[in-house]
Amino acid sequence: MTFESLGLSKPILKAIAEKGYTEPSPIQGKAIPVVLEEKDVLASAQTGTGKTAGFVLPIIEMLTWGDRSKGKKRPIRALVLTPTRELAAQIYDNAREYSKYVDFRTAVIFGGVKQRPQEATLRQGVDLLIATPGRLLDLESQGILSLRNVEILVLDEADRMLDMGFKRDIDKIMALLPKQRQSLLFSATFSKEIKKLAHSTLNHPVLVEATPENTTVEKINQRVYYVDKGDKPTVLVKLIKEGDWRQILVFTRTKHGANKLTKKLISSGISASAIHGNKTQNNRIKALKDFKSGDVKVLVATDIAARGLDIPLLPHVVNFELPNIPEDYVHRIGRTGRAGAKGEAISLVEHEEKDYLRNIQNLIEETLDSDVIEGFEPKVTSGPTKPKPKQQGGRGGRPRGGNPKSGNSKASGGSNSGNRKKYGRKPKPGGGGNRNRSPKQNER
Repeated sequence: MTFESLGLSKPILKAIAEKGYTEPSPIQGKAIPVVLEEKDVLASAQTGTGKTAGFVLPIIEMLTWGDRSKGKKRPIRALVLTPTRELAAQIYDNAREYSKYVDFRTAVIFGGVKQRPQEATLRQGVDLLIATPGRLLDLESQGILSLRNVEILVLDEADRMLDMGFKRDIDKIMALLPKQRQSLLFSATFSKEIKKLAHSTLNHPVLVEATPENTTVEKINQRVYYVDKGDKPTVLVKLIKEGDWRQILVFTRTKHGANKLTKKLISSGISASAIHGNKTQNNRIKALKDFKSGDVKVLVATDIAARGLDIPLLPHVVNFELPNIPEDYVHRIGRTGRAGAKGEAISLVEHEEKDYLRNIQNLIEETLDSDVIEGFEPKVTSGPTKPKPKQQGGRGGRPRGGNPKSGNSKASGGSNSGNRKKYGRKPKPGGGGNRNRSPKQNER
């Protein structure tokens, strides 16, 4: 399969080629044709599978079809909602790169920065808006933007948005959107809450799966080290120094824990920065930039940063503390092993985390390799934990009611993508057509 075979126009194909992409990933190959058919989509895709291009490319393609008068103020026609600032910024960068050879305007808005520059951009007219829910509602309530002309809605990392408490904001945004629209929902996991959201948002969606839901990338080498809580910082330093690790993303459960560990690493001679919801947006941007450039060896993050961190060829992810939500494990280690590259995910597990580990293994249906480090044998042995046998219809499984593609997803307030001709006619080749202080609060 090639990008040419997916029905994308030459200007977009040129931009794709300049990014070095030669063939679509599985999620791109499955999602792009369905989106171009103006159908609603319920997509299950792991982080690192290229899902952003799976919806950004067809949106750019469709919104540049037909006659569009230059100089006329452009209403927002496509909206992408994301849970975090980092993910919003990443999608924005990708959209700008993909649309560089077409007449297309993209903007991004999120909290933590002054809104005045965002206002100026919106007033110039925007085709595609990427936003976090809080800032979007703030600007809408001030009359700075309107959502009444939105034709395409994307809920990206929908499971994370629900985890972070954005359900009420999402409901408010839905009420501001036209009922007749195309809606796309992307989620790495399918909980009961996600299925309920899909039922109320999507209209007869096509189910698109690149990999089985709630699974981890095969090229990630996963390993557990049992260690006492007090020894974890020393063990991490030992692994980094003896393994000569050059770039490591470390996850903690709390902001305080991230700050504390960062200080410990720095005092041990290892360059490190912390990134979490209490950091200003400028500090978060600088920390991520220094990490990507190699100026900082270790980036210590909370789960708020588990989505949206696009770090090419990241070799190591460490769970300094296991997440209490098993799905977050999938998202954390999805930062490595991206785009077909190999990666390593290490988890330091203390006795009190054994239930977290069991829940993770139940979710991914895999028993992780485990070991102890000589000289740091735990005084209280966690012992290997094995996943329970798979049960049909359990958490994270597919609904028993059948394939969402077949139907009964329509509800009041849902989208209606059938029999519409909003985008004009797609120009024929050579035709030339005219192209004229909760996590939630921290992410506003």
